[in-house]
Amino acid sequence: MRLAGRIAIVTGGASGFGAGIVRRFLEEGARVAIVDRNGDAAQALAGELGGDVIGVAADVSSDADVAAMAQTVASRLGPVEILVNNAGVGHTPRPLEDLSEADFDRIFAVNAKSVYLTARRLVPAMKAARRGAILNVASTGGVSPRPNLTWYNASKGWMITATRAMAIELAPFGVRVNAINPVAGDTPLLATFMGEDTPETRARFLASIPLGRFSTPADMGAAAAFLCSDDAGMVTGVAMEVDGGRCI
Repeated sequence: MRLAGRIAIVTGGASGFGAGIVRRFLEEGARVAIVDRNGDAAQALAGELGGDVIGVAADVSSDADVAAMAQTVASRLGPVEILVNNAGVGHTPRPLEDLSEADFDRIFAVNAKSVYLTARRLVPAMKAARRGAILNVASTGGVSPRPNLTWYNASKGWMITATRAMAIELAPFGVRVNAINPVAGDTPLLATFMGEDTPETRARFLASIPLGRFSTPADMGAAAAFLCSDDAGMVTGVAMEVDGGRCI
């Protein structure tokens, strides 16, 4: 119960890594807002899990949606102490010059701008309380890029740098900021990164992971629970690889 009584927001929390983080946070005693563009999925997961959890529909690339979401969570659960910026999108493998401008804008709106928008709405209260933990879900692609995923890799590299910059600025206010760098996981985004989901493609991806398996939502939940708990009270500005050794 390392997060007992803490109020947490998990963006992109209705599926994949986000859902794994939500489940682990609840096990650790947190009260959780599942924030997702798919409001029905967020509500369905909240109903399945029961307890101190709510589902909130929001597009985290929209300032109006983020502002409304922050107000909803504060009124229904209370002051937010933990923010997990997990929402993210990718693109299918292609030469860097072939990605459309619309796809580029969408990637940076969801993967980068959302971190700015949630910070604008939630950091002031954390600073006033002199307490808080922010976790950004980045990627091994921001550290060891795969070819033909250039703009996705770049967005995650941005997130890692933002994590370190936020950490140094917010440290005097008692707010810690960290990131996790997952390797490819068996989630809805996997086929996007691979381009096609075939046994041969999976085998090529797995060959680059020394521990020989994809990451799981439970892996991300365990890492997130540690970094957002007092057990990591002296940890800030870290981008922790949860990657089975891929970046070694």
